[in-house]
Amino acid sequence: MKRALFALTALAALSAPALADQALATAKNCMACHASDKKLVGPAYKEVATKYAGQKDAVDRLAVKIMKGGSGVWGPVPMPANAQVNEAEAKKLAAWVLSQK
Repeated sequence: MKRALFALTALAALSAPALADQALATAKNCMACHASDKKLVGPAYKEVATKYAGQKDAVDRLAVKIMKGGSGVWGPVPMPANAQVNEAEAKKLAAWVLSQK
């Protein structure tokens, strides 16, 4: 019983950051246009992670796009600016998106 409880606690600790960042994405309305594994209005987060993999400035670049919006990178539909997202939140969201595999 103790081993099972320990395993569940360890699993929860490992998945908590991912869930917390998905919760932030949901709270900031990102999930209305994006999903982790499929294109909705915007690209899947896994596609974004693949496109920016290995780029040292990816978190900062994506954070700016999250806050200010952008167009032309993923097709004709522009991503609107997200004034409700501050810089720290944008960087946290960008890091989470880049961690999607």
